Amino acid sequence: MSRLWYTRCPAPTPFGITVQKGWLEEEFAADGIDVKALQDADDVQIRRSHFTHTQPWSFRQGGNIPALWARAQGSDTRLIGLSWVDEFQALITLDKHLDTSPESLAGRRFGFPLNTRASVVDFHRATALRGFSSLLGALGVQLEDIDLIDLPHTPRSLEDAKPAADAPLADWLGAQRPHEFAREAEALLRGEADVVFVKGATGLDIANLLNAKILVDINAQPNRALHANNGTPRPLTVDAQLLRERPDLVERVLARTLDTGDWAGHHATEVTQYVARETRSAEHWVERAYPGGLHRQLTIELDPHALAALADFKRFLFTWGFIPSDFDFDAWVDPAPLRAALARRQALTSPV
Repeated sequence: MSRLWYTRCPAPTPFGITVQKGWLEEEFAADGIDVKALQDADDVQIRRSHFTHTQPWSFRQGGNIPALWARAQGSDTRLIGLSWVDEFQALITLDKHLDTSPESLAGRRFGFPLNTRASVVDFHRATALRGFSSLLGALGVQLEDIDLIDLPHTPRSLEDAKPAADAPLADWLGAQRPHEFAREAEALLRGEADVVFVKGATGLDIANLLNAKILVDINAQPNRALHANNGTPRPLTVDAQLLRERPDLVERVLARTLDTGDWAGHHATEVTQYVARETRSAEHWVERAYPGGLHRQLTIELDPHALAALADFKRFLFTWGFIPSDFDFDAWVDPAPLRAALARRQALTSPV
């Protein structure tokens, strides 16, 4: 084999920083193995593996909804690590008179994004529903008490071609990925919705741009398991065929990703810069959106509490019809590669 594939979401992950730093290319250069992003493939089926995780010899770290959906669809993957980064999640409004009492929120219109061209899981919609559920629950409000208003949008998909380098500016701009919460912002400004859900650095960015009022954020939810959403925790998954046939390569990828966690713990400023590039956000939004010591949270583990929270979120997605089956979560998790990677690193640092 001569190529490993990878993909990651625009989010704070140790795997993403490992890729940015070129450590995977460095690791496998002497083996004659190149490392390539799915998004750079000409074949749309390979690009679509960002969601389906069907491409052989591939790794993925990012939002957990596509990873769970892919496994529920039957993709042969294994969960080999998790990172948990505390992330800003909030309900925002332009109505300065709206408050957090059940009486004030009852019957209000909550903007509910709907991808009109989704051929895979509508992760944006699922993320918003989880946000509504966990944040309203902290206020003693049920989903049945509010009015969910569909916000149809048609984002660019993996099938869309890249614009030519010499394309007119209007065509080039139209081909770019829009702001993550552009549709929610439009709904608030047009009066189509009273409240929307936002998260992460891009969520803080749009709240500031709109001069919106933050009704409630995730810190109000005392049950940490209910903080789990598409971005919390973020699983690192691997094609199971690769794991069966070349566990040594999986071990090495994990070891370099663990190296990133160690590096990050001593380079807070650089971490902010890397994550700002990953999320396409200003550094000051990154600092505020991930306030729990971001540089100390970019670790790869299989923490039992994080696994339990992800398993609970999987049941939420199944209950609401976002994934087609309630698969065996424990069988999906394979701790052996992480144990091997930790042992490899220990052997390299132990005195002879």
